[in-house]
Amino acid sequence: MSEAQTHYLAGLKHFGQNRFEDAIAEHQKALELKPDWPDVLNALATAQSKAGRHAEAVATIERAIELAPNDPFAFTSLSIFLQRLGKIPEAESAAAKARLLNWKEELKKNPNAPPPEGGFKVIQD
Repeated sequence: MSEAQTHYLAGLKHFGQNRFEDAIAEHQKALELKPDWPDVLNALATAQSKAGRHAEAVATIERAIELAPNDPFAFTSLSIFLQRLGKIPEAESAAAKARLLNWKEELKKNPNAPPPEGGFKVIQD
């Protein structure tokens, strides 16, 4: 197991124990060794949000989205973090993007899959 993976797993363990600051520290160590690892960025952002560091969580998950732009989970997380900041229109837009990406994945398995409930409406100013 690589050192980066060891830190990542330690961060997940701390997160599971509600030790969010410790999880953040371990995930940051993993990213020092492997900076472009979307899974660690997702985990870091979630720990940051649970620690009340919502603006940091948004910035971190946006980096994960840069690296994995078709990851519906990252957009779902972005939506949650934006909601926690009170940025509801932006959160709804991110949620719509997550639904669209999930539907695209479903279409690969089932070409006749109907669009998701709620559609893909994106609120714009």
